[in-house]
Amino acid sequence: MRILTSLLTIIILVAAGASSRADGKPEAQSPVAGKPAPDFTLKDLAGKDVKLSSFKGKVIVLEWFNPGCPFVKRSHTVGSLVDTAKRHTKAGVVWLAINSGAPGKQGNDLATNTEAVKTWSLTHPILRDEAGTVGKAYGATNTPNMFVINKAGTVVYAGAIDNSPDGEGKSAEGGTLINYVDAALGDLAAGRAVATAVTKPYGCSVKYGS
Repeated sequence: MRILTSLLTIIILVAAGASSRADGKPEAQSPVAGKPAPDFTLKDLAGKDVKLSSFKGKVIVLEWFNPGCPFVKRSHTVGSLVDTAKRHTKAGVVWLAINSGAPGKQGNDLATNTEAVKTWSLTHPILRDEAGTVGKAYGATNTPNMFVINKAGTVVYAGAIDNSPDGEGKSAEGGTLINYVDAALGDLAAGRAVATAVTKPYGCSVKYGS
């Protein structure tokens, strides 16, 4: 009985250690990190179908998007998303923004998204996921919430755009700003495993319908 009790105690301690960091905070988690990226077909702002699997063999970045969210606004005007997509698409990366806001929710309407494209000079597609099916498949919880998919179709990064939860790049944890998407894409380009595969996203909650 003592042996069984000791074994149970060890198992509990190991489990607790696996779910917490050294500072006691829960480890960041993602249901898709390290797994094949769920395929989807969504319409862009012009009503054209965009299918993820049509980009097979390319590195892809997915950005969960809500133009009405203050964090998204700051990220695209003064923060880590300023011209980030343009830099990487020039290098051959596919960048897709996805708005999983339900009809009537903040940032959902077509006009607001179209205006954001013009205001922020976005050149990549904004895809509409009004049913929230794709967002839930990826476990997207915040805007912005970023996912990097490698050429083999595996999600190699999931989480925040950076380590500055104000969205402005002015409150970097540890004092040094880290753009996690830049870092992940840099690792892939160098043929390395992505050093930081999962972080906790910050920002507005995704405005799902339910």
